[in-house]
Amino acid sequence: MEIFVNYLNQLNGIVWGPAMLVLILGTGLYLMIMLRLIPLRKLFFGFRMLWQGRTSTAEGDITPFNALMTSLSATIGTGNIAGVATAIVLGGPGALFWMWCTALVGMATKYGEAVCAVHYREKDEAGDHVGGPMYYIKNGLKSHWTWLGTAFAIFGALAGFGIGNTVQANSVADVLDSTFGVPTWITGITLAILVGLVLIGGIRRIAEVAGKLVPFMGIAYIAGGIVILAIHADKIPGALALIFTYAFTPAAATGGFAGAAVWAAIHFGVARGIFSNEAGLGSAPIAQAAARTNSPVQQGVIAMLETLIDTLIVCTITGLVIIISGAWTSGETGASLSSLAFERALPYGGYIVTFGSAVFAFTTLLGWSFYGEKCVEYLFGFKSIIPFRVLWVIVIPIGAMGELNLIWLIADILNALMAIPNLIALLLLSPVIFKLTREYFYPSP
Repeated sequence: MEIFVNYLNQLNGIVWGPAMLVLILGTGLYLMIMLRLIPLRKLFFGFRMLWQGRTSTAEGDITPFNALMTSLSATIGTGNIAGVATAIVLGGPGALFWMWCTALVGMATKYGEAVCAVHYREKDEAGDHVGGPMYYIKNGLKSHWTWLGTAFAIFGALAGFGIGNTVQANSVADVLDSTFGVPTWITGITLAILVGLVLIGGIRRIAEVAGKLVPFMGIAYIAGGIVILAIHADKIPGALALIFTYAFTPAAATGGFAGAAVWAAIHFGVARGIFSNEAGLGSAPIAQAAARTNSPVQQGVIAMLETLIDTLIVCTITGLVIIISGAWTSGETGASLSSLAFERALPYGGYIVTFGSAVFAFTTLLGWSFYGEKCVEYLFGFKSIIPFRVLWVIVIPIGAMGELNLIWLIADILNALMAIPNLIALLLLSPVIFKLTREYFYPSP
């Protein structure tokens, strides 16, 4: 096993090396500049489209609002709680700065993904709208690029069992065990049953559940974090100083914190940032393609809000609480560190993380089941959906009882392999993204 783990560590170092970080941040920065900062300039327009999209009757399967909630259900999860904690433990407080950078350029990436997803979507045998990187590669690029769509679908299907299944089950089992002493196997089986009941209804049931749970739990978690930050407002300037200082200088070892080089802050900040907001992974456009909309651009400005909400709001709150509480030097990691931080900063604050982790992990399991399902359907056809759903449910208890570090390592590798074909496709299709954007915002007289 040790040899296997060492091999995975070497592979992880390669796929998340400088080339990957340049590809992810470079793609987002290129799109942001060429779009003339539209993802930033059209924020309020995006929120207006989101509000209007609650009752859309255009062609599609779910409302634009529920499409965003479905993709948010997959992103607001373990990455916001355990992922932020792991990034700070491995990369120091400076990792949060690099998460912010990933989110800012990631808004343009997410916008481009959704524009392509709606523009190139098609219908499957059941009459449902399907889309995502594999479809905009197949329908938007020449035939010699088809292998790239197949590669994405393979990596996406496999990655789902990491980022969207085992990691989620493991983190919620860990925090429930440490807080309430609930055996991990009980958590795993309970999650499997609940997820199975929802998956019976397909994307519409998933969207309905996400549309109710995500706003409720998201607001509750953010409110709890804001209360803690308000109580400890005097410590926020010091926390921000640590974040900006350690983003560019090595963090010394202190307490249970082993210290971290600047490269570690960049590496884990970007990797965990992508894990959290999934900008560039190509997962979210699979949900955006099902939206009831006739405008790729309108869905694009709605989709980009996902990165803003996920990383710049939720992850920032989690990271600041971890730092101001001093828990980041405790030696804890993952969701247990976030729980300890909230507990130190607010009486019974650990329960916010516990219940937040449970609900977020549940919705992420639902959202990613849809992503994996569509990747498998693209590879093997409509009849593969039911076997995939059964396998998805079976794997949940296995993940809940697995080894956290190994699960995170495998998930990181699969994320990178999934992102590569999607980012290449976005760069190749960028002229289409720019053209559709110009025609929408600056139509010719």
